Amino acid sequence: MDLSSRISSFQASPIRRLVPYANEAKRKGIHVYYLNIGQPDIKTPPQVLEAIRGYNHEIIAYGQSEGDEELRQALPEYYRQYNVEVKPENIMVTTGGSEAIQFTLMTLCDPLDEVIVPEPYYTNVGSFAKGAGVVLKSVTSRFEEGFSLPDISEFEKKINDKTRAIMICSPNNPTGYIYSKQELQQLLDLVKKRDLFLIVDEVYREFCYDGHEFISALTFTEYSDRVIVVDSFSKRYSMCGARIGSLVTKNQDVIDGAIKLAQARLCPPDIEQTAALAALQTPLSYIKEVQGEYQKRRDFLVKELHTIAGVDCSMPKGAFYLIAKLPVADAEDFCLFLLKDFSYQNQTLMLAPANGFYVDESLGKDEVRIAYVLNEEDLRNAMLCLRVALEEYKTRE
Repeated sequence: MDLSSRISSFQASPIRRLVPYANEAKRKGIHVYYLNIGQPDIKTPPQVLEAIRGYNHEIIAYGQSEGDEELRQALPEYYRQYNVEVKPENIMVTTGGSEAIQFTLMTLCDPLDEVIVPEPYYTNVGSFAKGAGVVLKSVTSRFEEGFSLPDISEFEKKINDKTRAIMICSPNNPTGYIYSKQELQQLLDLVKKRDLFLIVDEVYREFCYDGHEFISALTFTEYSDRVIVVDSFSKRYSMCGARIGSLVTKNQDVIDGAIKLAQARLCPPDIEQTAALAALQTPLSYIKEVQGEYQKRRDFLVKELHTIAGVDCSMPKGAFYLIAKLPVADAEDFCLFLLKDFSYQNQTLMLAPANGFYVDESLGKDEVRIAYVLNEEDLRNAMLCLRVALEEYKTRE
């Protein structure tokens, strides 16, 4: 029997599609360093786990579709730290940031409508777009330019009567780039001029390095009717499996539309919302310590990569990812080699082929995304494996 054309058009996630090969390597007794996925090894704040253990409701009941009232009442204080003034009614709690992206695309767009994204981009947006029948149009940010925002004229060239929004991520997954105030201003001026929305994934706002400043699109209050922010508890509190995020906008029509979708899925998970409320009590010292740890890992990883012949990468300004160029013609084939045919001292590593982070399928063939979510000793061992693997791989080409 045939399946839908929709599902047939989906690509398997470049972040996860090599997992069966990693599992097979593990069955052979090989230790795999997972640098393919943004799963931190940082411990979840203890009060989050205590809140889960202390959940004492006799019934795990349905909650409100827009999210727990106490959590929504608490979130404006968190956003105020970033000069963002919102009210509980501007916030909808979602099942992870992923659902916030899905709801946003389905609320703004009809099938075959278009959204412009700078590439490389967070690859799962491609699947969310296909599920909503949305066509992604890309403008390419360049490795050689540190993945800075392409010239605004490149965005304007892509706009037509089917365009509904521009979507960015800052700090960026997968490049680590942080959009400046000037770049955000250019985008906001353009969406106002062309009557579009600006969707901004701000999940990594806590992780900015070297004095680079995070600026929320919601601080540009004169554009608030066309700004939609996607957020998540996953990364900043190392609670990825809890699947709690939010959709934040001052556009009431967008909130009202998204709530219709939220009602169809009934409610976000209740126990995890209890955990999220506890997470908001996390002291600033935890965030500062985690930020410092990621910066240290970033510095170590970039230094190590630059000592490997033929490898290049830019210095990420934020988040905990980077794109690295490898001296190979087909990075996906090399990533398979790492898991199927290679081990060094009974160890190997898993990377995410970067071609899946581009809309243009001709790009990223020699690139990988690396998540520096492991401690320095693990990163050291992983880079040693990478160095040896590249030498061995050369003999096969």
